[in-house]
Amino acid sequence: MKDVQRRNFLKTSVGLAAVTIAPGMLLFKVAHGESDDNSKVRWGMLIDTSGCTNGCRECIDACNKENGLSGGLAPTDSQWIRKIEIKDVSTGHEFGLPMMCQHCAEPPCVDVCPTGASFKRHDGIVLVDKHRCIGCRYCMMACPYKARSFVHEPLHNQNPDVPRGKGTVESCTMCVHRVDEGKQPACAEACPNKSILFGNLHDPNSEIAKKIRAVASTQVRADLNLNTGVRYQGI
Repeated sequence: MKDVQRRNFLKTSVGLAAVTIAPGMLLFKVAHGESDDNSKVRWGMLIDTSGCTNGCRECIDACNKENGLSGGLAPTDSQWIRKIEIKDVSTGHEFGLPMMCQHCAEPPCVDVCPTGASFKRHDGIVLVDKHRCIGCRYCMMACPYKARSFVHEPLHNQNPDVPRGKGTVESCTMCVHRVDEGKQPACAEACPNKSILFGNLHDPNSEIAKKIRAVASTQVRADLNLNTGVRYQGI
């Protein structure tokens, strides 16, 4: 009960700040609005693991290049997509599982953030506001997918469309800067087997919605009832 009251207090406080500070904060209020099931747009991905071959790094390399990441060359380096290699011991079948922020409808990272830095847009994309992040890393502990990274070192030669900063937490943004321009996320565009399908989950006529109705798909840790925006086929 105390946790619920605390979250409600924080949400109320942030809302009041948005109204009181007025001029520039209106944008903050709009950007941090919570999505709901009635929203016309909820961006998501369907990843077909049957086409995700072991050893392929095209999605990872594209993500690193697009977002100015070093590619996890050191333990403290950020990596927004990591490849999990899975083998079915009963059949010997092997496949890859790209794991990134799952853009949950009920994101634990947002619930635990004390400043409102972790937020979910109206279209379901979960982001981190670098100006509000204090580096407490509560969200990293709360994420069941281990999808968030902490920036330990100063950053140089950044992509101006992807602001990052030392002392803040970051994760897959679903290439929001590209999505807002009507483009595909870099990983989906780069996949040689077209195994990453991106689209509007709430549009029944979209390719992704049609395919999810036609094939069996799975949410990783569906038992947590987070309603993830990333779904997997073939696991």
